[in-house]
Amino acid sequence: MELSKWLGIFQQKTMNLKPGDFWQLQFDNFLVPNFPNSGWQQYIRSTSARFRCSRCGRSWPSNQVSIVFHMCLVNGRGTVKVKRYNQNCKTCTAAPMEEPNITDENIHILLENLVKKIKVKCYHEQLERADRPFVNIVVKSPHEPSHCEGCIAGICSK
Repeated sequence: MELSKWLGIFQQKTMNLKPGDFWQLQFDNFLVPNFPNSGWQQYIRSTSARFRCSRCGRSWPSNQVSIVFHMCLVNGRGTVKVKRYNQNCKTCTAAPMEEPNITDENIHILLENLVKKIKVKCYHEQLERADRPFVNIVVKSPHEPSHCEGCIAGICSK
């Protein structure tokens, strides 16, 4: 299951942030972009993923998959809430929003970049390196904003 991969990779990447601090990752489909709770910091990225329609079985790739992270550190306990934005099938009527299937490599890249942001936003470290880019998927059709939850929420990079 992909969520357990996220949790394992996250624990691996955060274990050396600061001795004694503990970080946890929570998936939160109700996270509101651009409105983190008081004391929380936000980080938004996009990545590539594949989707599969649960109605017709059609699958499609996208390089415009939005991910929102909200993070907070209080007394050595850090929490990161994450929302992965879905897409729906353009050929089915009233198709449900489907969850992205993100490769292990891109999960590693997303969480590596997230840890850099934690260092800057929660530990106030000065880092100069830019975010590591995600690995693109070959996409043959244009991005469809009306089928993208990130576009509908106004945070998609397209």
